[in-house]
Amino acid sequence: MKAACIDQPGPPENIRYRDLPTPHLSGAQVLVKVGAVALNPIDTYIRAGLVKMDLPKPFVVGCDLAGVVEAVGPAAKQFRPGDRVWGSNQGLLGRQGTFSEFAAVDEHWLYPTPPEVPDEQAAAIALVGITAHLGLVRAAKVRQGETIFVNGGAGGVGSTVIQMAKALGARVLATAGTDQKVEFCRKLGADVALNYKTHNIEAETKRAAPAGVNVWWETRRDPDFDRAVALLGAQGRMIVMAGREARPPFPVGPFYVKGCSLHGFVMFLAPPAEQRRCAADINRWLARGKLRAHIDRVMPLAETAAAHRLQEENTIGGAGTLSGKIVLKP
Repeated sequence: MKAACIDQPGPPENIRYRDLPTPHLSGAQVLVKVGAVALNPIDTYIRAGLVKMDLPKPFVVGCDLAGVVEAVGPAAKQFRPGDRVWGSNQGLLGRQGTFSEFAAVDEHWLYPTPPEVPDEQAAAIALVGITAHLGLVRAAKVRQGETIFVNGGAGGVGSTVIQMAKALGARVLATAGTDQKVEFCRKLGADVALNYKTHNIEAETKRAAPAGVNVWWETRRDPDFDRAVALLGAQGRMIVMAGREARPPFPVGPFYVKGCSLHGFVMFLAPPAEQRRCAADINRWLARGKLRAHIDRVMPLAETAAAHRLQEENTIGGAGTLSGKIVLKP
């Protein structure tokens, strides 16, 4: 089979698209014929060696996938050949990645794909969908009628958070960096969408939520805690999920006086049972048209190195040339 893999961490040029043996199944593994995969910032960090993990050699890159079950291992019970499935959490913690024509995945990391949902959508929603669900439901415990502020609503995670928060019955304020992205946030369901380059975010947020927002979802790698805490209401919750090297100042006094809480997490450390609960809601919302992944572009799997370079230029370099997910197909 063809696969995008590296022999050692390094720049995108380390990725080679070459022949590897088709995986051999054991235990409860499922062999998936890959229809689509999606690229995430964490994929570039692992490939570059910025996030240290034990990697098999050669290491197939990538977390997310969607496709069709080709075969099942001797202990697998949940799926049969021909079933359509999607999943995430691969290419992490010693597991082989997904950017290949076939992938062997433990069945507890796979979920059925709703009949009307294409592989491109299922793959693109995988990591960002589970991340958004863990943050909104498990961490922030968002309730119907609450107000959530999404700082960076046009990206892969931010756009998913907007839709999921609306599906949960919340009111959403979102920011983006261009008028086109602001309009995109509105189309996703944001009740208020602001251009952070041209709007007075503090004044507009206080006008829209005089008592403060209930939840602040931060997508940026370097949070402005002074701004966020000032705009949070009593018992407000703040979610952070990026910026491993960030060390911003933190306003301790205003934070604890309001009774606020701060929640940080990485989705790949959530156990399979928790992620399966996320997937059940994601599937229901996908099937009902309440959730849709924002795909910026679809590329051939053979161009994985170029896709990594593009993702890195935007996530780390702030190029602004990417809005949403990169999906690749074998």
